[in-house]
Amino acid sequence: MIVQFQENLWTALQSLRANKLRTALSLLGILIGVGAVVALLAAGQGVQDYIQRQVEAIGPNVLFVFPGGFSQDGFARAAAQQSGLTRPALTLGDARALQDPSRAPDIVLVAPVASQTLPVASTRERTVTAVRGVTPEYLIARNWVVTRGRSLAPEDERTAARVALLGVDTAQSLFGEADPIGQLIRVRDVPFRVIGILSRKGGTSSGNEDEVILIPLSAMHQYLYSARGRGGEPGLSLIVLVARSPDRIRGAQEQATAILRERHGIRFREEEDFTVVSQEEILSLFGNLTTILTAFLSTIAGISLLVGGIGVMNITLVSVRERTREIGLRKAVGARRQDILLQFLTETLLLALIGGLLGVLLGIVLAFFISTLAGGAFRAIVTPGAILLAVGISSAVGLAAGVYPAWRAARLDPIVALRYE
Repeated sequence: MIVQFQENLWTALQSLRANKLRTALSLLGILIGVGAVVALLAAGQGVQDYIQRQVEAIGPNVLFVFPGGFSQDGFARAAAQQSGLTRPALTLGDARALQDPSRAPDIVLVAPVASQTLPVASTRERTVTAVRGVTPEYLIARNWVVTRGRSLAPEDERTAARVALLGVDTAQSLFGEADPIGQLIRVRDVPFRVIGILSRKGGTSSGNEDEVILIPLSAMHQYLYSARGRGGEPGLSLIVLVARSPDRIRGAQEQATAILRERHGIRFREEEDFTVVSQEEILSLFGNLTTILTAFLSTIAGISLLVGGIGVMNITLVSVRERTREIGLRKAVGARRQDILLQFLTETLLLALIGGLLGVLLGIVLAFFISTLAGGAFRAIVTPGAILLAVGISSAVGLAAGVYPAWRAARLDPIVALRYE
């Protein structure tokens, strides 16, 4: 059995070497398909890893309260509220209600946020960026530190001080290599003094966190953000909550939901005009989206692999036709049908394996290229599972592509085959 396999393998290698161009063209289809599958799976795994790291960096016991619900209408209302077309669903009164320890014992920190994208100018440059009105608790909740200068203080919030913290990219855009500490910037023509530079955060689901400006929430409401909610209370874009511990996330989420439903007058079974989400839910949502996208792209790559398999089948049929006399001679000297069948199956399987291995190398190169194009935002991760899956699929495609040609070769009549010209 081993000797026969070695003979079939040697014969297959001789046949592939004898038709180098045809072999190369057959390999090309398998190679491109496998390379695409490996690269796309690596990119999908890299995006999932990146999202997980970004969400985990937020903190294991952080909750976010967004305006709008999960339905399409809820998202439309949230977009309208963010753009100022309707009154905000979240207000400063909501944030203060969530600070009540008797009603929300599992919430230890509440950080209200009012955010807008506004024009900003220094003495030398202009830009448009996200400006967030926050309290000092926001930096604690987001685990955000100031690398130069000082942070926001309770006194800044109490007096509506016109002071600002700059993200590193915003500081670079406005001041270049100059020191921004103590310099004035104008946010929609309102002057603010730069008191500090924030540490680098990178991109998150809410955008590039290094292209932001943080100012006291009271100053935001007084000078820049005039939207009012129910009862004339100052509006908010977001509320960040910190639970007492990771195992109290669910309790904090339920308490926040109950308080806000009561304040907003939402009755039983009515849709909420806000959403309280945890880190785990954000990770699950983005993970599901990434999985679906990766599966979709991998299916497209799999189609190219299938086309490559059809090419292998076509080439193998041509090979059977060209080697009809050889098959007749082998049968005349005693070769059985199963011997002929195994010979051609070995050829197609060997072709698919070589194409699969070369495709894996191509996929690794493409994954490196994708990581380079991403500019360090994320790294495409080639996993052993992806390699085994791609090689396994290519082998299965090669085997399936070789069955019919091998079956035809095995059924050739030796007398007819010997007469074939």
